Amino acid sequence: MNDFPSEPTAPTGPQPGQVPPPPAPPASQQPAQPTAEHTAVLPTYAGQPFGTPPQGAKDPQKPRVAGWVWPSVAAVALVAGIVGGAIGGAAYENLDSSSGSGGLSAVSIETKAPLPAANGSIAAVAQKVLPSTVQIIADTESEEQGATGSGFVLDREGHIVTNNHVVAGADHAGGRVTVVTSTGKRYQAEIVGRTEAYDLAVLKVKGLEGVTPAALGTSNDLQVGEGVVAIGSPLGLANTVTTGIVSALNRPVSTSGDAEDTTSFINAVQTDAAVNPGNSGGPLVDMRGRVVGVNSAIATVAGSSTGGQGGNIGVAFAIPVEQVRVTVDEILRDGEASYPVIGASVSSGPDEDGAHVEAVTPGSPAAGAGLEKGDLITGINGHAVTDNASLIVAIRAQMPGDTVQLTVKRDGKERAVKVKLDAKVG
Repeated sequence: MNDFPSEPTAPTGPQPGQVPPPPAPPASQQPAQPTAEHTAVLPTYAGQPFGTPPQGAKDPQKPRVAGWVWPSVAAVALVAGIVGGAIGGAAYENLDSSSGSGGLSAVSIETKAPLPAANGSIAAVAQKVLPSTVQIIADTESEEQGATGSGFVLDREGHIVTNNHVVAGADHAGGRVTVVTSTGKRYQAEIVGRTEAYDLAVLKVKGLEGVTPAALGTSNDLQVGEGVVAIGSPLGLANTVTTGIVSALNRPVSTSGDAEDTTSFINAVQTDAAVNPGNSGGPLVDMRGRVVGVNSAIATVAGSSTGGQGGNIGVAFAIPVEQVRVTVDEILRDGEASYPVIGASVSSGPDEDGAHVEAVTPGSPAAGAGLEKGDLITGINGHAVTDNASLIVAIRAQMPGDTVQLTVKRDGKERAVKVKLDAKVG
């Protein structure tokens, strides 16, 4: 029986900014092995133009039942693709002219609630947040104005937060991105930066008028059962408000867009508020009108829809605003975002909980910590790892340069291994 080698000092990785950790790296091809940088666990379909079902779409494969997945759900779908998308985010005030290169350091974050504490009215929330929410219409590689989604105004300099999958097609094709305000005014926008790993993007609109930056809240204070409101443009229906509750917190979710063959991993806020294609990138807000997440994905039941993406079944997922804040800050500073990695490919086994190490990159933090092919990772920082997705989500909730403690089994022996996280841009 092989014992663990002594643990050499893990190499220090570059500092980045989605996990937080901070977002699957942009990849031109799907990796042969599922990896901690890019591993899809729940297949989904990209959206199609409204009214046009995808060609040759097949039912998603039934995912392995883990602690965070229920048997009836066969896939987690991006809320927008070519039918819709949008991302909600954080809100800031008094951004100076250097914001394009200074990240959020020059921004005064609005922490004061925009609504009185005793005002729990959905109408009051809608009145406050609708002027901060926009519809996004983007070209795709195959069609002009083929993708629609949502977003929210980040600051007074015209920065807007949305989902990567809403605007990625336009970025690839060199197409246009149009922002439509709640009053119907249309503006051309440029893409400041985007990240596939965290499914976030930042746009810039010159001369944006008549809008108010959204107020930034926190998802850390949310409680299961608490009321929330989703705002966006589902199915192209602008200025749509839906409401529900927080169904779960820290839900590990992976989403993929077939058009780009990419995967994002989200430590999500789950809600039963009605979210449909076109809501992507729009804000999920608390009952004081503060953004607590960016609506990004929905769950679908096998056979429940005729198209690639089903409609609302009361199971939707939002990127926590804390991750949004970290990632957007990095994009504003550098035009790109990074995410933490350990430098190992992992997969899920059918008969044993945990993440199986399939390969270790030479010179990586995993190699420096003594991880080997065949090891089974069963925990991270004292929390159980049920499969590869839960491991990747937990890693991406950290920051590059952070040190995590992994619980690893090899040849029946268990040991704690410390790994200093490296960074990868994507």
